Amino acid sequence: MQKTRYAAAAVAAVAALTLSACGGGGDSSAEASGEAGSETLRIGIKFDQPGLGYDEGGSYSGFDVDVAKYVAGELGVSEDNIEFVEAPSANRENLLSNNQVDMIFATYSITDTRKETVDFAGPYFVAGQDLLVPTDSDITGPEDLEGKNLCSVTGSTSAQKIKDQYPGVQLVEQPGYAECVTAMGGGQIDAVTTDDIILAGLAAQEANAGKFKVVGNTFSEENYGVGLPKGSTDRCEEINEAITKMIDEGAWEDAITNNTEGADYEYNADLNPPTPAPCA
Repeated sequence: MQKTRYAAAAVAAVAALTLSACGGGGDSSAEASGEAGSETLRIGIKFDQPGLGYDEGGSYSGFDVDVAKYVAGELGVSEDNIEFVEAPSANRENLLSNNQVDMIFATYSITDTRKETVDFAGPYFVAGQDLLVPTDSDITGPEDLEGKNLCSVTGSTSAQKIKDQYPGVQLVEQPGYAECVTAMGGGQIDAVTTDDIILAGLAAQEANAGKFKVVGNTFSEENYGVGLPKGSTDRCEEINEAITKMIDEGAWEDAITNNTEGADYEYNADLNPPTPAPCA
């Protein structure tokens, strides 16, 4: 395992990730004027996940953001021509099907069910579902959740796994993980569940310092993909090439390091960096 540290409000490694464009194309729905770097991309991200996708008053930071900027650059789109759009878990499929975004980088786990309506490039990261609990909690894994109140986000794979595998758990669903953490701080729930890298960012926020801990006992593999409208095979292949280049050049590692500085987090080096899967 390679040790990396997680920042509460991640500092984007812009200089390392702003690379020369290699041209766009594919079947994106974004408008283009024909000049390199002039295409506009609407990219869905999370606005409330420190270290992954975080809105700092109109300035966006995080690992997902850095990967999105790198990929956009490889598609011939400058940072100035990226429009970041908030993509809550429950709305991601609708944003793509209604042509409100061109692609989504928002801790979007690739699943067979989602692939029925969405195309995916990637994966670009593999996380694992875990638990965030109060520092004095004796919960060590999902087997300790029987009869307890557990919070997750509506529309997430984390919530669905708990429903399917642990029917004795009292699942409380909220629109965002910040609401879950607030409820746990108030004693209304016993644990929060989602991917380990998301929980690490929440625990590392200044307001939460010392209050919560990540259990460190993952019970899934979550392959983060780039969500695309159905039928985006050409664009998928372009994005996979960009992800592979980002990994090979070391910019992927820079992005993880810079965006996980400051929290007690270890990514699984046996699964990361991943190899993008062939496009359908």
